[in-house]
Amino acid sequence: MKPVNYRKARESITAYLYLLPAFVVLSIFIFWPVFYSFFLSFFKWDFQTQGNPIFIGFDNYTRLFKLDNPIEMSFDVAFFNTLLIVMVFIFLMHFLLDMKKIQNKKYKNAIKYGSFIGIAGLILTSFYSTFGIIASIILLVIYTVLLAKRFILKSPDKLMARLFIFVSVFIFAKLIGVNEIFAYISQAKQEADFVKALWNTAYYVILSTPITIFFALIIALLLNNQIKGKTFFRTIYFIPFVTSVVAVSLVWQWIFNDNGLLNYILSMFGIDRILWLKDEAYTIPTIAIISIWKLVGYYSVIFLSGLQNIDRSYYEAAEVDGASFTQKFKFITWPLLSPTTFFILIVSMINAFKVFSEIFVLYSGMPGPYNNSGLTVVYYIYDKFYSQQRMGQASAAAYVLFGVILLFTFIQLRTGNRRVHYDS
Repeated sequence: MKPVNYRKARESITAYLYLLPAFVVLSIFIFWPVFYSFFLSFFKWDFQTQGNPIFIGFDNYTRLFKLDNPIEMSFDVAFFNTLLIVMVFIFLMHFLLDMKKIQNKKYKNAIKYGSFIGIAGLILTSFYSTFGIIASIILLVIYTVLLAKRFILKSPDKLMARLFIFVSVFIFAKLIGVNEIFAYISQAKQEADFVKALWNTAYYVILSTPITIFFALIIALLLNNQIKGKTFFRTIYFIPFVTSVVAVSLVWQWIFNDNGLLNYILSMFGIDRILWLKDEAYTIPTIAIISIWKLVGYYSVIFLSGLQNIDRSYYEAAEVDGASFTQKFKFITWPLLSPTTFFILIVSMINAFKVFSEIFVLYSGMPGPYNNSGLTVVYYIYDKFYSQQRMGQASAAAYVLFGVILLFTFIQLRTGNRRVHYDS
């Protein structure tokens, strides 16, 4: 046994020696800067204190969300409204993932009972505005006990339970002033640049990611058919991805100009000129259009690879049974394409959170036309680091962004483990 163990140890040591140069390079240029920047995110580290950073704890992180003129908000209002936002997100995620089950009778009853809960909640809210908080809380307790007994204990359905909990939290938040949370968000966007950057980044991710994946899937399905010039079209769709972001953004800057190509085409249909690059309302949609145009070809090639890995015998069997195109897509293509879709969803969302180059080139180094309408988290990090020389705050913002991306990736991984189908 000793010679065998010695041989295995020798092979392992040899393998690690081969990996050592790559590990050294990664450690110098990636691992060390990452850990060192995280360490310095707890220090006052700017141009004046670069040689001797001052430890300030979590001050860099709290400064990101600090408002110049904070609004008055009690603890119960802040707690219940924050809980409401979390519950809305969780409920919508579960509801979208369970859409297929809504066809069942018990889920239809859940929707019906949920409508009843919503109407009762609105009535209760109106009662509060007339008779005050004490009477409303008494009614709320009675209302909660009756609904729990009727809809939860007798029918322990998960969707019904989620719907019940969500609406109950909504009523609590409504009773103590749900509108204040929206006033807080609106004021926070105006007085805290990082909050505005988070808002713009989330808006961009929600707008660009689903549209990019949808168009990429449509193009992949078209290219998967037996059509002439298929290789040519694959190349055409893939060219934007390998083209320089600077060149692409400059071309689109000319297209979006007041007298550019896009407005000229719109004028042919009688549509008035749109100030794409001067109106803050179009800043994020404009950036999203560029990103969608650039990335849709790349993701369509990945989708096409996934489509071609599906065994044709499934489609042949479905055609023998007389299945339509919609049925084949629903029961064969989409389930077997789920690993590819899962990969694209994770990669596209991570890339969307890191948007920067398009904004920098399109608006000539400015975060949008005015009012920081194009300020994203990565642009905020760039501005803090290079323009303002506040490296500690930039590091803190970078790790907040890392935490957000990590959270969404974790949610996607947990969801994918249960819903992605890997064909053996």
